[in-house]
Amino acid sequence: MRAAIFIEPGKIILGEKPMPVPGPKDALIRITLTTICGTDIHILKGEYAVKSGLTIGHEPVGVIEQLGSAVEGFEVGQRVIAGAITPSGTSNASLLGFHSQCGCHTPHGWQSMGGWRLGNTIDGAQADYLIVPDAMANLAVIPDGISDEQVLMCPDIMSTGMGGAEAGHIRIGDSVAIFAQGPIGLCATAGARLMGASNIIAIDNITERLDMAKHMGADHVVDFSRTDPVSEVMRLTSGRGVDVAIEALGQQSTFEGALRVLRPGGRLSSLGVYSNDLKIPLDAFAAGLGDHSIVTTLCPGGKERMRRLMEVVASGRFDSKALVTHHFSLDDVETAYDVFAHQRDGVLKVAIKP
Repeated sequence: MRAAIFIEPGKIILGEKPMPVPGPKDALIRITLTTICGTDIHILKGEYAVKSGLTIGHEPVGVIEQLGSAVEGFEVGQRVIAGAITPSGTSNASLLGFHSQCGCHTPHGWQSMGGWRLGNTIDGAQADYLIVPDAMANLAVIPDGISDEQVLMCPDIMSTGMGGAEAGHIRIGDSVAIFAQGPIGLCATAGARLMGASNIIAIDNITERLDMAKHMGADHVVDFSRTDPVSEVMRLTSGRGVDVAIEALGQQSTFEGALRVLRPGGRLSSLGVYSNDLKIPLDAFAAGLGDHSIVTTLCPGGKERMRRLMEVVASGRFDSKALVTHHFSLDDVETAYDVFAHQRDGVLKVAIKP
């Protein structure tokens, strides 16, 4: 089968691999649609280390081709998705409700992101076929009447962005600022609207993304190339600051900006993947006395999470297809990486169809 294979930093190629064979608790799915994530670009750049020879990708939409001998409740031929996070459902972290951290306790100590396996510790979704581990905990059947493209954002981008809004504990009537309006930030904007925020401020410097932010529910947009975003957010909140700030890029500047616009007792919900150490400025942190909360989120996974997200899509309350701006075949995956990594041609998300 064909697969997008990580060779070394700066090099992901389309190559060939043997067809994978599912174990007793696994499912083999034939990929019908997948995409490229910002985390895949971190892998490409060598900012997040994975082993050479790994198939990349963690956002699968497909059809069940084969089921492991212990898998019940599914049938060959069903259309399914699986989350980017594939918890076992039985680990200590899973039983505590932290599915994303499943498997973090290893013989070598604790490590984060144990639930992220696809395209990280095992072969991923940018291929003709994919093994979904612990299928009974992770496969979610796509409802009739919903297209593959409509659910493409559910495995990661939608789950992560809306997870950031949920982690921020947004309440009806809240003011919320979202720093960066890439795909995850846009989903956070949509999530803030769904959770009842009444004053949503989206910050970016790309016109198309600011326009999309309005489509996703932003009340105000701020172009940080034209005005200081912190000053503008404070103006738009009459000097009060926001109840919740969401950081969706993974940069020192956006993290610091999100901290500076919080009201006393406000919450910073961090979604970015950071490549360097963060510094917390003393004044913005109120010397540690501002009653602020800083919370991080890794994409919630598991089949129940996927079911809920697909219900949101089916309800018409979230326009997931609007985020897919470019389409490629799997044969053109290297071109897709170039377009997405360099943000060419107004790209938001690419759809890759084997």
